[in-house]
Amino acid sequence: MSEIKKGNISIHAQNIMPVIKRWLYSDKDIFIRELVANGCDAVTKYRMAAGETDEDLRVTVTVDKENKELRFEDNGIGMTAEEVDKYINQVAFSSAEEFLKKYQGDAEGGIIGHFGLGFYSAFMPADKVTIDTLSFQEGAAPVRWESEDGMEFAMSEGTRTQRGTTITLHITDEEKEFLDTYRVREVLNRYCGYMAVPIYLVDANEKPEEPKEGEEPKKPEPLNDTHPLWLKAPKDCTEQEYKDCYHKLFNTFEEPLFWIHLNVDYPFNLKGILYFPRIRKDFGGQEGEIKLFNRQVFVADNIKEIIPEFLLLLRGVLDCPDLPLNVSRSFLQNDGYVKKLSAHITKKVADKLNSLMNTERETYQTYWDDIHPFVKYGCLRDEKFYEAVKGSLLLKTTAGEYYTLDEYKARNEGKTDKKIYYTTDPARQAASVKLYTDRGIDVAVLDSVIDISFMQHLELQSEGENVITFARVDADADGLTDTEAEAADLPVEDLTKLFRDAVGDENLTVKAQALKDHDLPLMLLEDEQMRRYREMAALYNQGFSLPEKPEVVLNSACSAIRDLAALEDEELRKLLARQYFDIARMSSRPLEKEELSRFIANSYRIAAKAAEKA
Repeated sequence: MSEIKKGNISIHAQNIMPVIKRWLYSDKDIFIRELVANGCDAVTKYRMAAGETDEDLRVTVTVDKENKELRFEDNGIGMTAEEVDKYINQVAFSSAEEFLKKYQGDAEGGIIGHFGLGFYSAFMPADKVTIDTLSFQEGAAPVRWESEDGMEFAMSEGTRTQRGTTITLHITDEEKEFLDTYRVREVLNRYCGYMAVPIYLVDANEKPEEPKEGEEPKKPEPLNDTHPLWLKAPKDCTEQEYKDCYHKLFNTFEEPLFWIHLNVDYPFNLKGILYFPRIRKDFGGQEGEIKLFNRQVFVADNIKEIIPEFLLLLRGVLDCPDLPLNVSRSFLQNDGYVKKLSAHITKKVADKLNSLMNTERETYQTYWDDIHPFVKYGCLRDEKFYEAVKGSLLLKTTAGEYYTLDEYKARNEGKTDKKIYYTTDPARQAASVKLYTDRGIDVAVLDSVIDISFMQHLELQSEGENVITFARVDADADGLTDTEAEAADLPVEDLTKLFRDAVGDENLTVKAQALKDHDLPLMLLEDEQMRRYREMAALYNQGFSLPEKPEVVLNSACSAIRDLAALEDEELRKLLARQYFDIARMSSRPLEKEELSRFIANSYRIAAKAAEKA
């Protein structure tokens, strides 16, 4: 091919490039992935054509800031003039036009991964693109192709002497960031860090480091891992390899708790590793990250249409070669294959949790404090996940022991009237907790922000003989009566007036009951459901607040309450009533500013009164 061939790509293509540039502006670095992926494909095709070879097959990306060029070179199969004409002049550009027509109306939803742009993406950062290629076929002539606008091209015989292809982009001033080696490395690491062909990055303007005398020259290392761990069989992977992979994928020194290696060939092709990190009980700042790959090419993070929402608290990688990636998110939401894929991932997570629970119970319990918010969130979001793992849900008690729901009910049968008693703050609610633990009743610790919703979910799911009711230790005093205590006839009506005056609430409910702990003057109880409504309203910032409506239970078995009833100093009686009330209040929540100031002032006044009588 000695003469120059010129031509137009397509009369319909004249508006493609500016629209695609604008539409993909936020992902403009995608062209690097596309061109490197093309180079890897060329190498793979050569391997298939040539059979086993010990050649140093590779893709090299060269940053040449001085000449304003970014070059992508492979030593793969190469192209003849006829193939350039077919695959570049016809297929590449017609595919780009078809791509645009099909998806330009879906800019808001986005095209997952933007696969399908291919060679045309080279014009996103460049005002001139050239191809120099030489086919592996014996006797083939080198070919040079160039275009300045993506619309008109010129082809001529090239000068390349080695098999393969070099695509050279003359970078525009507006996109000069891609002449920064650090920036290009960043993109390559993100999109190409696990491609199947070794990828090298070269700075054309940087002099190679001279070896010291007697030392061998340093051999360049590829920047990618061509055999990622998730493509290996689980039996061939060590614990340290899993940890090293986690550190590299997420650039962290933290250790994962455990992991699930997905290796499925049927009914779909799915490889991957899901890691369980430590999950904060309040989810504050908690961000998982699941990277989606297509045949080792990075596509995107956290695609909710494929990955169940609750699994986004995890970290991991999924490689789905059969997934149709150049489609809209709306398609993924309705695609049967995707739904089956999502359901399978959920099942595998449930299977792992159940396996740990059934075969490594002690280890599973050590994980529970870190993973329980995730497990509970999954139960709330996915009914099938809940059904699968409900036997592996644990309650941690104030004694640091772990029981399933059935184990808790069996241990406390006959003591709790089928209730599960819990505390949201074992230290603050210690006095109330003690009333139960002294009677041999286990008290569960439910102190995560998700626990209110989780308890309600369990209550709604339970029925018949398996009905479950949760009650906080300060929600009622059922079963806490000391039946052996001496009967004490307290003037309840008088004490009711006293506490109402001291607290400033004329509707305050006051009753007397002999409690097991004789040193406890009183308890403040609040209806379980009303407190939950109030806490949920505060949690979700509903714009309104429900008032607290505590009920005072005076302990008739406590000498301090009997002494209070008999006290004649009215001022001291009122001070002590308020003080007892505030101390009990601190068992459920901290005192607010004004309450705390009053509490301190009252303490000094009570001390002064005591000094007067001394």
